[in-house]
Amino acid sequence: MLMNTLLSGAFSRRTMLRCSALAAAWFVLGKRLGAALPAPPKAKAVIQIWLWGGPSHLDTFDPKPGAGYDYCGPLNKPIATNVAGIEIGELLPELAKQADKYSLIRSMTHGSNGHETAAYMVQTGHSEGERLVYPSSGAVVSLFKGYDAGYKGILPPYIVVTEPQGRFSEAGFLGPRYKPFATGGDPARQPFAVEGIVAEGISERRQLDRRGLLHSLDTFGGSMKNDPKLVEFDQCGDAAYDMILGDGAKIFDLAQEGDGMREWYGRNRFGQSCLAARRLVERGAKYVTINFKGWDTHKQNFQTMRQKLPELDKGVAALLQDLSLRGLLDSTIVWVGGEFGRTPKVQWEEPWNGGRGHHGKVFSTLVAGGGFRGGQVVGSSDAKGEEVASRPVYPWDLIGSMYELLGIDPDGPFPRMGDDNIRLTQQITGNIHSGGRLREIM
Repeated sequence: MLMNTLLSGAFSRRTMLRCSALAAAWFVLGKRLGAALPAPPKAKAVIQIWLWGGPSHLDTFDPKPGAGYDYCGPLNKPIATNVAGIEIGELLPELAKQADKYSLIRSMTHGSNGHETAAYMVQTGHSEGERLVYPSSGAVVSLFKGYDAGYKGILPPYIVVTEPQGRFSEAGFLGPRYKPFATGGDPARQPFAVEGIVAEGISERRQLDRRGLLHSLDTFGGSMKNDPKLVEFDQCGDAAYDMILGDGAKIFDLAQEGDGMREWYGRNRFGQSCLAARRLVERGAKYVTINFKGWDTHKQNFQTMRQKLPELDKGVAALLQDLSLRGLLDSTIVWVGGEFGRTPKVQWEEPWNGGRGHHGKVFSTLVAGGGFRGGQVVGSSDAKGEEVASRPVYPWDLIGSMYELLGIDPDGPFPRMGDDNIRLTQQITGNIHSGGRLREIM
């Protein structure tokens, strides 16, 4: 009716008012819908490399050679990267060749020097002291991208290689359904003995024989084949055996990659964990955390760095290049960092013997892929790496940026909680500060 009037050109004052009202309504509705809908996701998965204990920012991604020996120790010769103007620690030569693929945040901050509190803030995007224990970013991604969103993968959507931290509950108030599946085992060994999936010393033939024996003894189930509860139980059993004997076990069989690929990543626990993470996201996992222990260097920091940094360098550099070559880096966020940095001034005295303490005032994080641009540096620390000098980035700024790239509204509430104030990331009120999302690299 209205369209016919418009086409005929027969306008009345009433028709004009109706058109104006409709146009205004569509304009307001469109604005509201546009504000409510997040941008289309650029990332499909996250690989989080957690440097458990907190690595030194001066020895890794924010070198300060001008600060002198009391701050740099023997690691005072930073190296140039393949991006002009960006230098990193001298023990990271392979990562120096890949700097165009990642960005460095040199102004991460939260001010806490306690492992538990700092790890909680960096992994959840929430401050301490709230009335709820919030879930980690992995659990949140599992909530929005996992089973509730129609995920049909063989393996759980949220996986930890190889052991959970134990610093806090990763699932938080979301509960056990959103806890990560922890692989256990050592991916550098053959076979990679994944908890509940791959057992050392038990062949596939023996597993099949065990299953056959179990079925032959199940006379109760055989007499009630159409019972809905038993049908569901059988389906769960079939899915479990598919993980053990089917594609689930094959995903963790790193021998399928060949010796050349395995050498490229590094024949050690961390390097092979990076290779396993690539295989997992390649097959649909949504969030993979690699917990790389050993960075809490209160004593003999430099001896530890000479052992840990070459492993980190080789593994992460191979992961970034491999993801890029396979066309997966554009859709996979890679996040490398720990709960804080280390004290810039070295503790040479006994009993520390060249150790570094905890330092939450400023530290560094590497991000790549999934919509994060490479070849950039965000923020800076002061001349000795003791304080933020420019562009502070808080944990909720980083986590919120990742959620946005994943197509998750970081300012939205948790679903089914019945309280719109229970938000995915920290609300900025009172003494809580924010530097804003990482727009300069998104």
